Amino acid sequence: MDKKYCAYLCTGCGIGDAIDIEALSGVVSSEMGMECKTHQAFCSADGRALIEGDINENGINTVVVGACSPRVMQDEFNFGDDKITVRANLREQVAWSNPEDADKEYVQEQASDYMRMACTQAKKTDLPDPFQLETVSRKILVMGGGIAGLTAAKEAAAAGYEVTLVEKSDVLGGKAVNWRHSFPTKAPWTDMETPIVNDLIQAVQDSDRITVKTGTEVARTSGAPGNYTVTFKQTGTKGEWDAPARVTVDQQDAIAKGTMEDPNAGLKNYMATNPDGEKFGAVVVATGWVPADVSEYEHLGAGKFQNVVTNAEFEKIAGQGKIVRPSDGKPVESVAFIQSPGGAEHDKDFPYCNSVTSLVALKQAKYVREDNPNGKAYILYQHMRTPGSMELFYKAAQNDDGIFLTKANVMNVEEGADGSLSVAAEDTLLNENLNLNVDMVVLAAGMVPTTKDANVINLAYRQGPKFLDLDLFDGYADSHFICFPYETRRTGVYTCGGVRKATTVDETIDDATGAALKAIQCLESVDRGVSVHPRSGDKTYPEFFMQRCTQCKRCTEECPFGAIDDDEKGTPLPNPTRCRRCGTCMGACPERIIGFKDYNVDMIGSMVKAIEVPDDDEDKLRFVAFVCENDAYPALDMAGMRRLGLNNLVRVIPVRCLGSVNMVWIKDAMSAGMDGAILLGCQYGDDYQCHFVKGSEIASKRMENIGETLGSLGLEVERVAVRQIAINDYNKIPGIINEFVEEIVEMGPNPFKGF
Repeated sequence: MDKKYCAYLCTGCGIGDAIDIEALSGVVSSEMGMECKTHQAFCSADGRALIEGDINENGINTVVVGACSPRVMQDEFNFGDDKITVRANLREQVAWSNPEDADKEYVQEQASDYMRMACTQAKKTDLPDPFQLETVSRKILVMGGGIAGLTAAKEAAAAGYEVTLVEKSDVLGGKAVNWRHSFPTKAPWTDMETPIVNDLIQAVQDSDRITVKTGTEVARTSGAPGNYTVTFKQTGTKGEWDAPARVTVDQQDAIAKGTMEDPNAGLKNYMATNPDGEKFGAVVVATGWVPADVSEYEHLGAGKFQNVVTNAEFEKIAGQGKIVRPSDGKPVESVAFIQSPGGAEHDKDFPYCNSVTSLVALKQAKYVREDNPNGKAYILYQHMRTPGSMELFYKAAQNDDGIFLTKANVMNVEEGADGSLSVAAEDTLLNENLNLNVDMVVLAAGMVPTTKDANVINLAYRQGPKFLDLDLFDGYADSHFICFPYETRRTGVYTCGGVRKATTVDETIDDATGAALKAIQCLESVDRGVSVHPRSGDKTYPEFFMQRCTQCKRCTEECPFGAIDDDEKGTPLPNPTRCRRCGTCMGACPERIIGFKDYNVDMIGSMVKAIEVPDDDEDKLRFVAFVCENDAYPALDMAGMRRLGLNNLVRVIPVRCLGSVNMVWIKDAMSAGMDGAILLGCQYGDDYQCHFVKGSEIASKRMENIGETLGSLGLEVERVAVRQIAINDYNKIPGIINEFVEEIVEMGPNPFKGF
């Protein structure tokens, strides 16, 4: 497009009091070559009318607004998809972040740099052309025929979408077909209910929009959202269309040299598409959970005594009729439900225990009482979790004279000659040792998601057939559990039910409905050519200038979402509908061949160069901060809103994710005489908060490698720093920045200053 520019400086909200607007307007006009207009409130009807008038009457199509943060007033400053709008944050990060007695010269320089950067950004921005597939499949695949899968299929069909439901066993219903009762879902929250699974099965079978495949597994899922090709197979069989295992670069070399067997021998290449496969637009994974292995707890009789069973095994026994002992079929009169492994692990639960396993113990204790009015149930726990209204279910069990609950450390379980069991416990609530003689012992095996040890989805992706970094998420396929609850690391694939988290029946129904809606959102977004999340509605996507590609594979390896495959030569093969638009590939590329229409290496690099670096003046050092737009940038804004003060020697550039920061920006900043560069990103590790999962961590690793480059330039490594910021760290962020600045001040100016 032929751009016609105009800049607009707002004087309201204290901006005009803190900044010399006339001088700032002169910077925009003389240095940036843009017409500049002012108004006391461009967000008002009059202010917006002024801009719209210029657009309609003067042909302005590229607008630069110097006013409030781009995170606010987004509707007021949206002038249509055919216009470019860039906003400079003069309110939160200049006017509101400087005290009244701040040096006016410093404040003016800060505002001038923000306008220089915004005008440069506008010049480097192009309107995006959405990536749209020629054909978008509007069918949804649901994997798993339990309550979650049945609900997801039912709800998606009710919304008007075609659904294929795949279940690996020969019958629908999952584990729920073995249940005698389920937890209460309504007041008074004390009575067990009849499982709804049969009603769900009937509803699915009656729907003309749902195709059911039982005894079937997914062999391979290839393609991308809107255009998946799925190969099915009979459960337990193998075939040439099975998804191939991930093979690393080193393994490829070993296979080529004959020192390693090819794990994918006999399988079709991961880039091959089965011509007989079925097309789908999105996938809901509802494959549930499996009981945790408790065989290591031999002191509790696990694996040794027939009458020591898991809660899942006990549920199956109860679902078949009266509860009887596995050893001899004798009706059960007393049961001990052990919730924690005890012994040396006395304050821990069994692996993957949760509120659901606590509720299962209460429910199964009621089974004992239901079968035998004189029956006794003993629940021995370290932690009982009964959230919300389920507290009433817990109280109902407490009020039952035949159910005994106590906190206790179970020391051991021994078997008598007649098959009865003796349970020894200590540290009870009564501070007394406890010895129980019971007919059965039930161990509270936790709920392990099927994704922990199985590929499940069987993706034909460069990064392999399974979800990544499962160790970080304890086997769950999360991407960002808090902000994007159904999202996995694979766009278009959504989890629900036990494979996402431990859930009760009513929670599972809500969960499955949410996942079905996310799958629908994905289909509709792909159809419009926009991203699904976290940057919902983003029309841009990474574009590759392949002529300079060196096949280094950094983009394919570092993409957190498997959006980039490659061919046999290692040339990247982007899949835009898989992409989350984080820009990690752009930050990884040493040749700088990847970019977005409105966010690229040249643009940010030019913005860095637009910052005016004072000559060798120790009182006027200059710093650049690359700040993640998801957590750190909002924290900066909140610091400004609270007038906490931000160092006016620092210039902030928001980035999509720290993973998108290309090392050339750091080199350019240092070469231009910047005294320091700080990267503010999300927390990572066990308590990770990165919207793009690995971006902040990847950036930190890259920064470790930049030390050599700084050393070759004769610069201290400490001039570049990475800090982790949570969105609620607004009260800490001024101190974090000041501490960095003070450290550099002690070093002195960048020796490249003035060159």
